[in-house]
Amino acid sequence: MTYKAYHAKIEYDDDTREFHGRVLAIKDMINFEGDCVEELDQAFQDSVDDYLAFCKARCEEPEKLF
Repeated sequence: MTYKAYHAKIEYDDDTREFHGRVLAIKDMINFEGDCVEELDQAFQDSVDDYLAFCKARCEEPEKLF
């Protein structure tokens, strides 16, 4: 899964029947989850957008891919 040059790894949990994802190749932790692919994709995009807004509010450069 890719959004705004950020890549995510997705895993599925059989017990909870949820998808869990995390953004790869940066030191900051960006995690998200969803019950279906559409929900997971939206949560991923929202998480990246929130991260970028947080960095901007703190006048910090967001981490880029290694």
